[in-house]
Amino acid sequence: MRTGAAPPSAWPRPVRPRLGARLAYRVQRLLAPNPAYRRLARWIEATGPGYRLFTATEKVVKTELFGCRMCGQCALPVTGYACPMTCPKQLRNGPCGGVGRDGSCEVFPGQRCVWLIAWERAEQQGRAADLRRLQRPVDQRQWGSSSWVNYWSGRDDDLWTEPDQLLLLPLVTRPAPAGAPQAGAPQAGAPDPGDSLPAVADGAPGDRPGEVQAGAPPARRTAGEAVR
Repeated sequence: MRTGAAPPSAWPRPVRPRLGARLAYRVQRLLAPNPAYRRLARWIEATGPGYRLFTATEKVVKTELFGCRMCGQCALPVTGYACPMTCPKQLRNGPCGGVGRDGSCEVFPGQRCVWLIAWERAEQQGRAADLRRLQRPVDQRQWGSSSWVNYWSGRDDDLWTEPDQLLLLPLVTRPAPAGAPQAGAPQAGAPDPGDSLPAVADGAPGDRPGEVQAGAPPARRTAGEAVR
């Protein structure tokens, strides 16, 4: 009996990009939209065979470098050039609550969560603020189209928000060394202002050391903690 669900073998697998983040950001500056690229995009789209050839070339290049899925709405420039569509759940706004303590993917434990890869690459290049942007829903009609043509044509202008439009916690919280006091933690004997807040139930996402939480605020916050 067919249920319509794709078998696990068909699910995307997290991909570690082959192109270094530093070089990727340099290439990004070279490919930034300008009048010449806009004219090129119009010309490519106006020639059916030319567009298909260009799109096929893009697919080969980006699949080899980033594991591209050809969604047509490329998020690479703001995700450390790690493709979020290679997440088995295709999450475009941060990792799920099932990331292992070692950073492994919940669906494919033998591979690292692509959102941790994205964070590490963006952080290394001083672009961590990019991950505070909200990715808007994917337009399913764009699957298989050229994201380069869409980018040069200005169709990607509203794919994500600006970093300062959202008030979010960091996507990744690094656990403090054993025995080290946490920043903003109340001193011994001092009342905890968070005692009046409901506690997180055992086993809820985000209550394990080192677990990644996609933008959700903690259930308890002490007076010394601040939202960054």
